[in-house]
Amino acid sequence: MNNHNFFESNYKKLGFLVLNQDAIDEINGDYYKPYIKVLYLPENYSVTIDFKQYQTFSASLFFINSNQYLQIEKEGKKQGYFMYYNRDFYCVQIHDAEVACDGLLFNNIFEMPMTALPDKEVVFIEGIYNQIQQEFDSPDSSQEEMIRTYLKQLIIKATRIWKTQQLGVLNNEPSKEMDFFRDFSRLVEIHFRAKHTVADYADILGVAAKTLSNKFNRLELAQPNDIIKDRIILEAKRLLGYSALSVKEIAYQLGYEDPAYFNRLFTNKVGDTPSNFKKKYLQGKNVQLE
Repeated sequence: MNNHNFFESNYKKLGFLVLNQDAIDEINGDYYKPYIKVLYLPENYSVTIDFKQYQTFSASLFFINSNQYLQIEKEGKKQGYFMYYNRDFYCVQIHDAEVACDGLLFNNIFEMPMTALPDKEVVFIEGIYNQIQQEFDSPDSSQEEMIRTYLKQLIIKATRIWKTQQLGVLNNEPSKEMDFFRDFSRLVEIHFRAKHTVADYADILGVAAKTLSNKFNRLELAQPNDIIKDRIILEAKRLLGYSALSVKEIAYQLGYEDPAYFNRLFTNKVGDTPSNFKKKYLQGKNVQLE
């Protein structure tokens, strides 16, 4: 089996790697950062995505957006696969919102990139990967369309499983309500640097701030205010861990004119000051590198 296959044409790009230690070292570098990534990991793998560690106890899929940070820490015994692609290759238009390139798997209020696969779905998912591998082994003029079809099947199937696992009571809501939560989630992703209050988002959604909060309360979801702040803090952590910006510059970039206020917000949420977090994070990275 080739270790690395990729397709490229007119700005469209998709690549496929079978995991081994060399591939993992490559994935943990910076090259794949700009791509959307789909990771298939059997049991006993360990990965960190955006400062959270995930262990696989059974075959699982991970959907990772281009702005997220991924490290594969530990390899299991069974074969894993890594697929990466750009938006030019696959980005379904808005009528297909749930399975679009910023669909549920990539952008949700739960910030959960992992989908553990029920046993009966493993054969189906592994089958898709085998079909993609075959497309690379014997390319045909319709290769691009075929691979895109397999990728879409993968995303639709995983979205269904993810919804069952993560959404709980939300699954019983009318699709209009579901769309409302997705819209909120998407808006936070777009505007979190400039808009920091529930009222800002209620405004865009055309409802009262209280109505917005009540919708979340009724379903016992995290508070909208916490979702907004958590997204800001996540970005702050990314910038502290992976950029050379000072704490003050990060505060400005996240829309805080008063760095002291940003400092307090971060410290309350994380239990550590931004500069302490940066120090500890960089020390941790160095320990791993040695």
